[in-house]
Amino acid sequence: MTGDVLPCFDASNLVLPDDAACIVTVPTTLDVAANHGVVVASKDGTDDENYSLCLVDNLLQKPTVRELLDGQAIRDDGRALLDTGIISARGKAWQDLVRLAYSSSQIMIKELIISRKEMSLYEDLVAAWVPSRHEWLKTHPLGMDLIAALGRHRMFSFCSYDFSFLHFGTSAEVLDHLAGSYSGLVGRRHLSLVPETTACDIAATAVILSSKISSGVSVGEDSLVYDSSLAGRVQIGSQSIVVGVNIHELQGNMSQIISTSKYFTLPDRHCLWEVPLVNSAGRVMVYCGLHDNPKISIKKDGTFCGKPWRNVLEHLKVQDTDLWNSTNEDNCLWNARLFPVMSLPEMLNVGMWLMGSTCDPDGKAASLWRKSQRVSLEELHRSIDYHQLCMFSSKHQADLAANIAKACMTYGFLGRNLFQLCKEMLLKENSCLEVCNELLSLCPTHGDQYSGVLPQSRIYQVKMDLLRASGDLSTASIVEEKVWASITSETASAIKYGSKELSSDSMSSSNGNLHPKKTIVELPVRVDFVGGWSDTPPWSLERPGCVLNMAIRLEGNLPVGAMIETTVDHLGVLIEDDAGRNVYIDDLASITSPFEENDPFRLVKSALIVTGILNHKRLSKLGLNIRTWANVPRGSGLGTSSILAAAVVKGLFQLIEDDEANDTVARAVLVVEQVMGTGGGWQDQIGGLYPGIKCTQSYPGQPLRLQVLPLLASLQLIQELEQRLLVVFTGQVRLAHQVLQKVVTRYLRRDSLMISSIKRLAELAKIGREALMNGEIDELGGIMSEAWRLHQELDPFCSNKLVDELFAFADPYCCGYKLVGAGGGGFALMLAKNLNSAKELRQALENSATFDVKVYNWNVAMTP
Repeated sequence: MTGDVLPCFDASNLVLPDDAACIVTVPTTLDVAANHGVVVASKDGTDDENYSLCLVDNLLQKPTVRELLDGQAIRDDGRALLDTGIISARGKAWQDLVRLAYSSSQIMIKELIISRKEMSLYEDLVAAWVPSRHEWLKTHPLGMDLIAALGRHRMFSFCSYDFSFLHFGTSAEVLDHLAGSYSGLVGRRHLSLVPETTACDIAATAVILSSKISSGVSVGEDSLVYDSSLAGRVQIGSQSIVVGVNIHELQGNMSQIISTSKYFTLPDRHCLWEVPLVNSAGRVMVYCGLHDNPKISIKKDGTFCGKPWRNVLEHLKVQDTDLWNSTNEDNCLWNARLFPVMSLPEMLNVGMWLMGSTCDPDGKAASLWRKSQRVSLEELHRSIDYHQLCMFSSKHQADLAANIAKACMTYGFLGRNLFQLCKEMLLKENSCLEVCNELLSLCPTHGDQYSGVLPQSRIYQVKMDLLRASGDLSTASIVEEKVWASITSETASAIKYGSKELSSDSMSSSNGNLHPKKTIVELPVRVDFVGGWSDTPPWSLERPGCVLNMAIRLEGNLPVGAMIETTVDHLGVLIEDDAGRNVYIDDLASITSPFEENDPFRLVKSALIVTGILNHKRLSKLGLNIRTWANVPRGSGLGTSSILAAAVVKGLFQLIEDDEANDTVARAVLVVEQVMGTGGGWQDQIGGLYPGIKCTQSYPGQPLRLQVLPLLASLQLIQELEQRLLVVFTGQVRLAHQVLQKVVTRYLRRDSLMISSIKRLAELAKIGREALMNGEIDELGGIMSEAWRLHQELDPFCSNKLVDELFAFADPYCCGYKLVGAGGGGFALMLAKNLNSAKELRQALENSATFDVKVYNWNVAMTP
């Protein structure tokens, strides 16, 4: 939200000029424009079907209709350009802005503090980019410095015709929006997480956010209470807003404070908020009507608490001179010395009198008000102690987080992000340790009432987060090992083939016949279009997943393979790889997990464990020779590790004449990767085992169910895709399991942004399948680009400067691009706009002196 405007738009559609500033605008009616900032744009510029991009000629603040006319701000359609508050600076304009911040910010801030003047980082800063505002800016503090530093660049207006927004001219409009968004969704259910609310009278449509409401408090319908702590006999009317108010228990003396009422009452359709003052121990309570506009003067029908000022003054028996120094045209709520600085009980008493919710027959409240130090909203604006305000808010958030965490633990609501709650609890250091220890005592244990509902990995993750928050890092490290061990166990229990589980005990394959023979398995690599991460445990064990990927040959070859043969030359296992490394293991009992992370043969060893071949009775009379290869760069992102594991598992199954169906092998590889300690999902092995393009869906349960849906693509579609899609090695490598651990941890913590991103990736996989089935390759490009943005939300480090520059270079030629796999390097997919663009991009990359990349020849692997 930017100020009093809530913009709703797709930022990817912005067109921003280089080496300039740009402000986002939207056409609006004149009545709305009169209460906001208005941008006057040049008549010349780019005018597209969906947007216009023009230089900014002038800026107006809350202009009248006459000012809009005189300033030539009214467009041909009778509307004006609303300033949304969204501003960008690119290229040299951004460099100058950063240079100003680094070189002069401390000096400028010190000068402002000494002179006790104000500079608007919004209004003054923007004026530096608009020459017509320079004369106005020169009269403002540091205006000359801003012009000197930024004035050589211009500002553009990007006006989107597809832009929607909500504007809030008064507090009432804020409430209307929030009440409509949250009513019935928060209300009592949110409050039930805080034990103190059991004796409250809270309307079902009230919105309570980040607040603690104790017994005796009443909140009316469609009201909003935010960042507040209310206790005692407090009554909030309907359609009211309460922000940052801290009213403690006052039952003992409330009747003495307010003689005519049992409650402190905030009338219907009112606002109440509380702020601390600089260099003062006191706080000021501020109140007004929901529809009051503080800048409308008395002579223009200005109001206070919803009543005309003349009626207010007459009712309170207050003179103009009590509130204002003069009788000029500008007297209004904004500059009225109305709000007293006094104790909380006195402020409550006087506040009710000023708002008209209680009478003052003996004149005590009026006398108290006249004798007090009073401030206006304008003076408050300069006197708020923002540090103290933030400190209070932080402590309040910590208390609220602790209460919510306790309720979650008590009632088993572990779908909440306890890690985030712990971070908020740490804002109040002196009590965090005590709260964390209490929460640890509430953690579910084996065999308790939640054991059949909560995965053990989730329970251990909660314990680990609480231990770290309490400072017990050594125990937290021990529990962290249990987190990953639990995921391995949960994966193994969910992966079955036939009637047997994939484990070293149940997969002994003792009924098979082991013969001296040799088997070779060669497989393609996979490129994923969209859906990755939804295939990864524990997500795929608890939620549906969907991935759209494709098996490909590189340079005409199947790049990944394994050769396995039995031998009478030795009785152990000899393992070799394509790097010339080898190991001979004569004691088969020594092949046990966990393996060292730097063990180059842990993949093959894990496959030996999972397939059960080590338990075969006749292996005592024969040995095994195993050789593996992967003719692709390390860290390619093409799923090489999982596909190589699939080749080894498939070869071992062939030796023992077990079920070597692709579905069985794919499930076994899931367990192999858990035993290896790398984690990983099912999409890589599915991508290599099944030919062509396919959309694979997974359904959680016992066992995990995989449904592979091959795409019945025409030969024409395949040929066009092979011609337009560039498979490019970036020259950078990154191990996927390092990224995977971070993403899995976020899921175990129930990170809401991460969960929504993966859900969207799975949805896009289904949309992408439909697009390809309809031959709409361009639509696939847009899906790839959206998937790439979502991947960057999941892991900000999945891209880097080189990748960003590479995609920026390719952008004019492409309708979509992304890195394959987890990102961070490896291979990139670039879907060209057409055949000519594909040829031009390939030639540009191969001739580029900037990018040391390799464009691979590839084709869809259509046969197993």
